[in-house]
Amino acid sequence: MKLKPQDLMLYAVTDRRWLKDMSLAEAVEEAILGGVTFVQIREKTAPYEKFKAIALDVKKITDKYGIPLVINDNVELCREIGADGVHVGAEDMSVAQARKILGKNSIIGGTARTYERALQAYEEGADYLGIGAVFNTDTKDGTTHMTRELAQKINGSIPIPSVAIGGINNENIEELKGYGISGIATVSAIFAHENIRAAAEQLKASVQNILALD
Repeated sequence: MKLKPQDLMLYAVTDRRWLKDMSLAEAVEEAILGGVTFVQIREKTAPYEKFKAIALDVKKITDKYGIPLVINDNVELCREIGADGVHVGAEDMSVAQARKILGKNSIIGGTARTYERALQAYEEGADYLGIGAVFNTDTKDGTTHMTRELAQKINGSIPIPSVAIGGINNENIEELKGYGISGIATVSAIFAHENIRAAAEQLKASVQNILALD
């Protein structure tokens, strides 16, 4: 799948811990109906076969709506289920390794907390960057903040789109004006809400507003 910058506008990273009486596939469908444009499945603790079953269920939904689906870190699973690509973190497999395994047609995203890491990910073949954390976040420990100046440097000189990630919600999203991003990535601001569709709708409107003003 060819990645377009607009695909990254509202990027949902999954977390089943927030869900109650809903499967992840059902939650993802509600998020897409609310305006999510990109999905990353993150399963840090599930055994491989469990992860595979979850990912296949979610893939049915993303395929139904034509939404890009990437797997967090797990290149083997991505290849086995035919996902659109992977997102690799700074401490995980390199973008270059992922590109070598998956080939030129897969979407590969890389996490970047510094300019040097962003440049390296681009030179290794990343299609997009996840930059952050832009705010405090409960899902990552020990993260440092991505300043506006650093985001502008990355987005002004590295020719692939980026999404801001880390503690983003409707209360602070306007602070991202001028960062030069193509979208936002979030976990709890979507999946921690009882009404996932409504939460996604509100975030979509907010991110459209800051992108229009960028």
